[in-house]
Amino acid sequence: MTKKSVVIITLVVILLGSFLIALSVYRATIKSDITSDNLTNIRIGWQIPWAVEGQLTQILKRTSLLADNDLKGEFKGFSYGGPLNEAALAGDVDVIFTADQPAATLLVKNSDWVIIGRLMYNRVSLYVPPLSPINSISDLRGKTVAMPFGAAAQRMALKAEQDAGLDPKKDVNNINLGIYEQSDLVRDSQAIKWGDIDAMAGFDPTPAIFEEKGLVRNLQVGKVVSLIVMSKDFIDKNPSAPVKFLQAFYDAYDFYRSNTEEANQWFIEEAKLDITPKALEIAASLESNLNSETDIIRIDFNNDDYQIMQEAADFIYDQGLVEKRVTMKDYINSSYVKQISDNTK
Repeated sequence: MTKKSVVIITLVVILLGSFLIALSVYRATIKSDITSDNLTNIRIGWQIPWAVEGQLTQILKRTSLLADNDLKGEFKGFSYGGPLNEAALAGDVDVIFTADQPAATLLVKNSDWVIIGRLMYNRVSLYVPPLSPINSISDLRGKTVAMPFGAAAQRMALKAEQDAGLDPKKDVNNINLGIYEQSDLVRDSQAIKWGDIDAMAGFDPTPAIFEEKGLVRNLQVGKVVSLIVMSKDFIDKNPSAPVKFLQAFYDAYDFYRSNTEEANQWFIEEAKLDITPKALEIAASLESNLNSETDIIRIDFNNDDYQIMQEAADFIYDQGLVEKRVTMKDYINSSYVKQISDNTK
């Protein structure tokens, strides 16, 4: 073989090798595009420091549960429900994780949203310092109670006062105090009062943190029904998405039950909260899906849930926070959850 022939063969081999490499890259790109195109993108609005919801969101973010159901999650985190509602109204999210009152507020402002499932139960609490002489709600007569106005904690506290025979406007000095401001006052396990404040109301995980540290004593614990709310426009464009999303969410609960420590750690890392596993256990205490004594996972609603949700809608109207009253049942579509229930029997 001549020297010229060797050069030609070498060039052919090089060119052929380059062609095969390019072809391989092209095929991989096409395969990636096809895989991506097969997944429906869904923009998920969630609240970063919210316990239980936060763990479930982390599971959806860090596992293949959404992809297993042909979905690709784009997660948009918010500090609390107000900015989350603003994002929903602006069309920046397709589904949101929210509590009963913010959901009712959203529905007043824009009826193009539908409640597709139950997110979780979470706690609101009314509490006093550990050494306080106050032992019952009726003992709050003439006392000062601090709470975040407009939140479910206020709803629970005012109802508790009324149920105890007190007039919240006359018999109790109820004042506005943000949930995060409470941490600056609740520091002493030997406290009798917090300055001029005799009692506080708040929502988890803050009260759970206080409780775990022995900084408060609960007078009453109430339940909030938190919701999965999806855009009707998104559903119109992706009719199968609600069932697929709820299936992934159902599976997230199943994962959480079996991998509690890992899910809690994921939540703590992103939320950047000074919170212990015990406090997270307290915050999750009302959520029946995390009860180790039962295998049942329920993301639909019962009659008690409907009552609580309507109380939330009535409260924000009665407090003048919205201009009209909504009937929450009118905005619930249970058919999607029913399909999940049928598939998991």
